[in-house]
Amino acid sequence: MALTVAAPAALRAQEPTTVILVRHAERSAEAGADPGLSSAGVARAAALAEALVDARVSAIVTSQFRRAQETAAPLARALGLTPEVVQAGGGVSTAAHVTAVADLIRGRYLGRTVLVVGHSNTVPAIVTALGGPVLQPLCEGEFANLFVLTLRGDGASLVRGTVGANDPPSASDCRRPAMDR
Repeated sequence: MALTVAAPAALRAQEPTTVILVRHAERSAEAGADPGLSSAGVARAAALAEALVDARVSAIVTSQFRRAQETAAPLARALGLTPEVVQAGGGVSTAAHVTAVADLIRGRYLGRTVLVVGHSNTVPAIVTALGGPVLQPLCEGEFANLFVLTLRGDGASLVRGTVGANDPPSASDCRRPAMDR
């Protein structure tokens, strides 16, 4: 009887890729273009880490903005991971950022579980770029959404949940943001 042993990369390609996407947590009201997290945001980032610590996350992707990095930091510390930063804004178009994140996941993280911490307009666009459904940008007050996108050879499936405190009822009754938040 012949035994065939597949290469690790080939095995990973057959396993589903799980991409967990969240918008950064609530930002502080501090002045400047790159605020950190508010106390509510710090609590949400801690809740995210608690929710995902056993989810087999093996990579974390964020933008360079403090609010995204601070959202990912508790889980990164708990798992001993260094988030990979993909530039957004500052001359990088939203489309270029979205494409770079999707290419990174398809190229480096097939068969793994990845957390992506993005922004109100990038999270839905990344879902779509990876083969998920078309989603509207998140409203300004929406921070609780958690999207789990499972990629398989035959397509993608999306589950939408929440993490941390609920958004206020008015958060979903809003005008969609026109710029990266």
